[in-house]
Amino acid sequence: MSAPRLEVPPCDSAAVLALARDLGVAFPTAQVLVRRGIDTVEEARRWLSADEEHPVDAFPGLREAADRLVEHVGAGRRITVHGDYDVDGVSATAILVRALRAIGADVDWHLPHRTEDGYGLSAKAVRKLRERGTDVLLTADCGITSVDEVALARSLGMDVIVCDHHSPRADRVLPDAPIVHPAVCGYPCVDLCAAGVAHKLAGALLQAAGHDATIALTDLDLVALATVADCVPLRGENRRLVRAGLRALARTEKVGLRALMRVASVDPSRIDATALGFRLAPRLNAAGRLARADAALELLLTHDPHRAEEIAVELDRANAERRFEEARILHEAESQIADLGDQPAYVLWGETWHPGVIGIVASRIAERHHRPALLIALRGEEGTGSGRSIPAFDLLAALDACAEHLLRHGGHRAAAGCTVAREELHALREAFVTYAAAVLSPEDLVPSERVDAVVAGDELGLPLAEELGRLAPFGTGNPSVSLLLPAARLVDPRPMGEGRHLRFTVEAGGVRASAVAFGMNRLPEGAAEGRLHATFELEVNEFRGAVEPRLVLRKLLPADEEAPALVGEPEAGSDEWVEAVLARARAAARVLVGAAVGGPAGQPGALGDLLESRAPAVDPSGPRRELRDRRGGGIAGTIGALVHTGEPVLVVAADALMRARHLRGRLGGFDICSWETLQADPSLADDYVHVVALDPPLLPEQRPLLDRGARGERPGFAHLAWGEPELRCARDVLDRDLAMRPGLVRAYRALRDGRPLVDALGERPALAAGRMLAVLAELSLVVVGDDGDVEVPDADRTELERSSIYRHAARKHAEGMAWLSSPPFASARAA
Repeated sequence: MSAPRLEVPPCDSAAVLALARDLGVAFPTAQVLVRRGIDTVEEARRWLSADEEHPVDAFPGLREAADRLVEHVGAGRRITVHGDYDVDGVSATAILVRALRAIGADVDWHLPHRTEDGYGLSAKAVRKLRERGTDVLLTADCGITSVDEVALARSLGMDVIVCDHHSPRADRVLPDAPIVHPAVCGYPCVDLCAAGVAHKLAGALLQAAGHDATIALTDLDLVALATVADCVPLRGENRRLVRAGLRALARTEKVGLRALMRVASVDPSRIDATALGFRLAPRLNAAGRLARADAALELLLTHDPHRAEEIAVELDRANAERRFEEARILHEAESQIADLGDQPAYVLWGETWHPGVIGIVASRIAERHHRPALLIALRGEEGTGSGRSIPAFDLLAALDACAEHLLRHGGHRAAAGCTVAREELHALREAFVTYAAAVLSPEDLVPSERVDAVVAGDELGLPLAEELGRLAPFGTGNPSVSLLLPAARLVDPRPMGEGRHLRFTVEAGGVRASAVAFGMNRLPEGAAEGRLHATFELEVNEFRGAVEPRLVLRKLLPADEEAPALVGEPEAGSDEWVEAVLARARAAARVLVGAAVGGPAGQPGALGDLLESRAPAVDPSGPRRELRDRRGGGIAGTIGALVHTGEPVLVVAADALMRARHLRGRLGGFDICSWETLQADPSLADDYVHVVALDPPLLPEQRPLLDRGARGERPGFAHLAWGEPELRCARDVLDRDLAMRPGLVRAYRALRDGRPLVDALGERPALAAGRMLAVLAELSLVVVGDDGDVEVPDADRTELERSSIYRHAARKHAEGMAWLSSPPFASARAA
């Protein structure tokens, strides 16, 4: 499989900076919010507070259903809650049973068997319930598509109330019964899971019966568990329900949940959505996957601590068995994939595969190979199939296209199931793969790595880790935050977990941070040289009383192959560079011949004006860039964050040619020029939203170039990005290009020996190289012909100080060194 491609949505930098300023949050946190569509202060405050809640009357049909149930309770009628076998269905059933018991109802329940009954309300179950005395059938997590089954129940004398959250039938026909369904009824939060819907009904039921409706809040622990387990979007009211439910779970009085947390090694005081989804939910689901879900429901309802412990241990064993089955099926499925070779989709089957586990394995296959996967558990002459998809592929549409080979099928875009006759397996595989090949492009089969924020080394501290935690709970619709650290150095690897995992150190922008990589036992080539981009999650790690930030590696990706694009100056050694160098030397010669150098001492006159362009004054009434100080924060992260806004970025360096060479293979996607080039033509920056001072201005007259506003509706931003290494680089370039004696000596000797111009003058910007050649020409040490030839005549030893250009450069060198040693530059983080 190809290496993943980065998926970094563009974002409005003005909105990011406004959120950072007005909310008082870090720049990376503001990036996350804007990339997730939260780009105003009001929206961000609502999101962070996670307090969205809607009254009973906002859920049409809720009061009517509650009143009807209270009437049945008063009449002493038997109510059966018909749930489902997964965590959401079991939790919804438990919530409704507990609420009905609280108001004195005669209530029992029925959970279907995954293989014997299948999903949802069946005619067989309806008849069975009627025979055992059910008067009122209340569905939980099913029923919205059961038009015929509801009609049958009513014909047998049962009243029916449908409480569900799944999609109705394609023909939009609904059961003839009272319906409690967030999307069908028009509730503001259409993404409630079944337990969330049951929670709403439980509150209305308690209120209708004259009880304290807040009693329903004691089941928020179940609502949180089901919301995470059922992978509904954690947006809107679901965020509040999970956040409040996690607090309720930490202090839950349900002996079953406490026992489950013990066997799952979950600390109630530190429980989060990850523990719900990966520790508790799989154990509750294991009962319904391998046998009946009644054990899971009994665990949630029991008040007997001893019985709760027994069931929790039983579910833990069932989960271990499920994991064993999953590993076995995955191994066999991978063997089939190896035999089939690379395909755009996979249809796999096995005689001994458990139908309750194949969905998990299909998900593993789809994630590992980034291909749609349909796995089929064979029993006799039929097989039960479960499929999982990738973002670009509509799995239900694929099954629709293969319907002639299926007995039954259903589901949605990402997950679906089917029943298929054994004799149709090979035809189904051929049709499914052919359909996938027709609708999927090669790009669709390359996985992507989502990025929420691009960060620099100095931002990776405990404050950011704690701040990102405020965006929790994480899950579907609000995934954990993925941070991109461009061109970071990953060093000092050390094995952990018996060699299965890795500890290492991340170095970026002069900052070191601790990191771990789970499931990786070594770092790839290039990791220590900064030739990889890395995505991480940043968490608060608590160990033995110490609290520290920790990076958890997600993906390593090749760094940008492209180099920054030079603007306003040619590549060293190119024909354009040679012509620019010669042109500057010729221009100097023309000024000298015209006797325009004169003037008072210290005033370079026309020759100085020619060779040292002065930046025009910034119009005080015109637009000015907003200044952002990122000095010492890390070059790659600072520039990378701006590049990935999607807005044009110009980086200004002491020597753009040198910087472009250094950044090739590490960082790209932006334009770059030298300070002297921008000084010669300040309009170069006008079309860029962002101007980044990678190196400090070499001369005081270059500093105002950062204030000049951008062309367009907004003036843009100027970012000070240098640190101590860049300050040293600026001084080195100043020495090289303006303290000219060593360079001139080498250049003269090289030209005298007949070496090419680029060898003699060095791979430096054309303006600096042209100044060197102009000094030699002024002193008659070389002759620049109109045809571009550079001759070196015989010459006596001469003093370089005879050259006006040389003297002017020496003055500018002294001025620049004083400037770079002044208080604003004494520390990279100075104001």
